[in-house]
Amino acid sequence: MSRLERMISPEDVRKVIEDGTIIEDYPGDARGPSCLIKGKGTDERTIHVVCAPKDTYLAIITAYIPDAAQWSDNYTKRIYK
Repeated sequence: MSRLERMISPEDVRKVIEDGTIIEDYPGDARGPSCLIKGKGTDERTIHVVCAPKDTYLAIITAYIPDAAQWSDNYTKRIYK
């Protein structure tokens, strides 16, 4: 929270959900079906959002700036070591 360059606004999350692409699907997640969406925030940074559709709302589980050391192919594929 103290690093402004890592802050993600509600507008960023909304833009990723509306315009992004699902890159991982988690149908068997313990919290219920969810997915990982990759998109661009309002300032064009790549952002990942994990969310889960519920009956009456969309649960946002987490949003983060992906680390290039952990992702390849333009932040769409995990790097397993």
